[in-house]
Amino acid sequence: MYRPKKYQKDEKEFILKFIEQHPFANFITRGNRLLATHIPVLKEENGEDWRLYSHIANHNEQRQFLKDGEEALIIFHGAHGYVSSSWYREQDISTWDYSAVHVNARIRLQDRKELEYSLGKLVERFESKQEKPLFYDELPRKMVEDHLDLITGFWLEPVKVEGIAKLHQAYDKDNLRRVVAKLDTGEPLERELSRDIRKENQIE
Repeated sequence: MYRPKKYQKDEKEFILKFIEQHPFANFITRGNRLLATHIPVLKEENGEDWRLYSHIANHNEQRQFLKDGEEALIIFHGAHGYVSSSWYREQDISTWDYSAVHVNARIRLQDRKELEYSLGKLVERFESKQEKPLFYDELPRKMVEDHLDLITGFWLEPVKVEGIAKLHQAYDKDNLRRVVAKLDTGEPLERELSRDIRKENQIE
């Protein structure tokens, strides 16, 4: 990933928090061609160590290329948006602000017990926010059994991790306030980007 130094975000705290907040990722592997699937990918921490996990459908073309030790690239996306040159106090170049985390990882296929464990954690993560949550161990067992043979779970052991946050660093406060004011009038994703820029540059 191209990352000018001022935009690099490799601190572990940033990486793990970013993955936690943006779990829907691009899962990319090599096959007869490059293949990608859009899936939720969660992290598991064990002291200083951490790893990722997810699953895909067995009828997914990508499944036949998932093998122990093979490399995958997982891309987590944050808020992003266009910044117009017309927003600045004086003319400047238009750009696109964004944040992302790339994780190169080694695949390790899960056994049945690990798959059920990770599915339980996945359901817990997203179901716990519901008004009337339905957790994994509350699902009808036959329905669960019927679906387990249709998916493959895997662990992702990180080998290279890169973070980036291109959020108008080094711009003066006046231009920063102009940019976030415009983004605040936009779509939800642009308003989220505005919050990221405010936080990164410590502006009100």
